[in-house]
Amino acid sequence: MNTNELIQMLAAGVAPVPRPAFARRYARAMALGALGSVLLMALVFGVRPDLGQMWVTPMFWAKLAFPLAMAAAVWPLVLRLSRPGARVGWRAGLLAVPLLTVWLAAAGMLAQAPAAERLALILGSTWRSCPFNITLLSLPTFIGACWAMKGLAPTHLRAAGAAAGLLASAVATIAYCLHCPEMSVAFWAVWYLLGMLLPAVLGALLGPRLLRW
Repeated sequence: MNTNELIQMLAAGVAPVPRPAFARRYARAMALGALGSVLLMALVFGVRPDLGQMWVTPMFWAKLAFPLAMAAAVWPLVLRLSRPGARVGWRAGLLAVPLLTVWLAAAGMLAQAPAAERLALILGSTWRSCPFNITLLSLPTFIGACWAMKGLAPTHLRAAGAAAGLLASAVATIAYCLHCPEMSVAFWAVWYLLGMLLPAVLGALLGPRLLRW
């Protein structure tokens, strides 16, 4: 058997990997992770009792919009960093859109509020626990994101871990909104964001260990 025959034999029956295969892998991981975050929220913290009334208020949807926008912004980064040797390029700039939006909205709210009320708008009543609650709820989705990412052979492991942590915490924040009583944009701009950044930092630290393949 010559070299050409060997190559033809090895290549026989080989089908190309479907392009959206990685997206389907992430879809399964994110669906299970999001479900885990919601269930964990319900078991540990409980759903806010007035949620039925909140569904019809614009501020509740604005609260959901912030982590939804963060998840949408980091999603391209996660997919890109899952590929060997890939660079994020312009995709990192997408994160500035929800951040600037919520900060500008918070600044506008604080500017219109009396000076004596501004600190209360920022701190709310749950500022001590909020970031850590979000971090806890991010665990199911973080595990799923790392599983999906590791199977796709990432090479920039710290950046990939940070992106996975940020995606997981954004999903966790969406789940946390079903419990959290805070309705101040200034609160979300500080404490929701801190809650999303903590898993991102942990992901960057753990990425080389968890994502090594």
